[in-house]
Amino acid sequence: MEKKLVVKMIKNCFKQYYEADSLPVDEKDLEALVNRILQTKDEEPNADLYEVVNDMVYEFLTG
Repeated sequence: MEKKLVVKMIKNCFKQYYEADSLPVDEKDLEALVNRILQTKDEEPNADLYEVVNDMVYEFLTG
């Protein structure tokens, strides 16, 4: 799975919660979030990527 796609999906997901150009994560946190999403997707290949990204972003914001 391509990291660029996941990063784009994360950024789009954050737009639901923040202004368009504002990201509440730095590069280090973004990389960790991408890695967690890719790992979850590898562990659960039948999981929908869109749902995994949304769940992880929500968890990041609330956790």
